[in-house]
Amino acid sequence: MARLKVTPTRMNLNTLKERLATSKRGYKLLKDKQDELMRQFLELIRKNKKLREEVEKELEDSFSDFLIASAFMSPEFMEEAVSFPTQKLGVDISIKNVMSVRIPKMEFKVEENENASMFPYGCAETSAGLDKALKGLNEVMNRLLELAELEKTTQLMADEIESTRRRVNALEYRTIPDLEETIKYIRSKLEENERATISRLMKVKDIIAEQK
Repeated sequence: MARLKVTPTRMNLNTLKERLATSKRGYKLLKDKQDELMRQFLELIRKNKKLREEVEKELEDSFSDFLIASAFMSPEFMEEAVSFPTQKLGVDISIKNVMSVRIPKMEFKVEENENASMFPYGCAETSAGLDKALKGLNEVMNRLLELAELEKTTQLMADEIESTRRRVNALEYRTIPDLEETIKYIRSKLEENERATISRLMKVKDIIAEQK
């Protein structure tokens, strides 16, 4: 807690009182924001953990299907079967604002093509295990993108919480105490000056009374 270097005048006193009131309002708003961010952050953490476990399980099942398929197909033929996809896939990213946090919203965009297929090969020459593996991967892709969106949101939320926490602490432990200390000092000085002025006026009054 440190006193600000200002001249102890009534104008500065009024200015500092306004700054103090603004700082206290700002502190309350930021504290409320921090609490709400923490609430949403903890909710996201729980959701992220659950979704990650589910996605990892689905990916594990798909990889197992790939291993089974590879037992019935040569590595060269399997690589050739999946090397030329018929679908083009992109990601459309938009931004939404949640409590001053710019959250990404991700969505797959599949290029429309009447000849496109999930299976870029002839089914007669491949195993059913490969079909099952690709189908499983295709089904988990949307959830995988949701997981990426959720983890990025969690990271951005954590950054905003840290930034808000620093601002809250600066107001609580530095700005507000410094303003209160300075206001107290100015009031003390002004009261001291008023007592000195009254004392001088009384002396002047006594001098005038003696002269009469």
